[in-house]
Amino acid sequence: MATSERGTAPADGAGADQDAGTASVADCLGPGGPTCTGRGRAGVPLRATLALGVLTVVVGSTALALGSPSRDLLLAAGDTATGSYLAARADGDQAAATVLAGPYQERPGPPVTARYGGGTAAPLAASRPLQAAPAAPSPAVGALFSPADDDGEPFHHCTASVVHAPAGDLVVTAAHCVHDGGFRTRLVFAPGLHDGFAPYGLWVPIRIQVDPRWISDRDPDHDVAFLRVRRAGRAGGRIEDVTGAERIRFDAPAGRPAQLTGYPEDQDTPVSCRHTADAQSPTQLRFACPGFPNGTSGGPMLTDLDPATGTGSLIGVIGGLEGGGDDLVSYSSRFGKDIAALYRRAITNPGPGAAQPGSRAAASAVMPRAAPRS
Repeated sequence: MATSERGTAPADGAGADQDAGTASVADCLGPGGPTCTGRGRAGVPLRATLALGVLTVVVGSTALALGSPSRDLLLAAGDTATGSYLAARADGDQAAATVLAGPYQERPGPPVTARYGGGTAAPLAASRPLQAAPAAPSPAVGALFSPADDDGEPFHHCTASVVHAPAGDLVVTAAHCVHDGGFRTRLVFAPGLHDGFAPYGLWVPIRIQVDPRWISDRDPDHDVAFLRVRRAGRAGGRIEDVTGAERIRFDAPAGRPAQLTGYPEDQDTPVSCRHTADAQSPTQLRFACPGFPNGTSGGPMLTDLDPATGTGSLIGVIGGLEGGGDDLVSYSSRFGKDIAALYRRAITNPGPGAAQPGSRAAASAVMPRAAPRS
């Protein structure tokens, strides 16, 4: 499911959360599953949905693309050996300006005092009925935009969340939300988005990190991405100080209560569901709750939810098997030793050795691409 993610769940007893700042990270089973599919209709792959919606007609030597040109994006190759991309500052600022030129505004929200999850956890009862439903926005969870380089209205295609890191600048989402044939060069994260307002500002990537195995063959066991971000249009400041953060957890046991959250692409408020994060396989988690449509991919799956802060322990993001699932079931790559290694690279690796050219600087490294719904 390339378009939905849910997640927050409490858990008791089994295994302590690991501090994001420590060097030691527990091993865990690696993730697993097929490739991206769409969140539109149950069982319908995303790519199949797109294939039906966009048709290319060749007339003589001219290719005519019949579809929505406003969904075209520019992609960059990045460093495929390390799975990293150093974003051009101009691309981020331009993308944020495009979002603000549309129907969105920055408006200060309530201050957040909690730094990160992992405090007192409350039991999580399963949602009744078992169906994703509108939820109050959480400061650490938001919508991920990829505005096109034209006059089209910006739309959010995925969900992301702030995760605790030593530098206080880390966001996590699904790999398919940021890399699909290349790294998306225009990404904007709006934490706590609601009703057309971005209460905690707009944040854009400095660096993006995915597993090279995602780049080489879209391995669903590695459908996770970390983004180090900065405030668009402003100097200084750390996102974690503004929004708080989820505490990442590796090697979490399956079968525990969890909460899944995501932003549907046609809504500016999230949906959420509480159920159990079960083992689909040694490398994938399964969350059986319907109602997570396009746009929810990358959404957090949380356990050990602190009712005072709304933050918890991040054990997955919507993605992985079948691109994240369908309208009935959501999946996530298991946060095991490979995701732990990716996290460590994200918090320590500055990315490619040299700054990569901006989206217009080198046509050989950047190519236009239709933006998939996710």
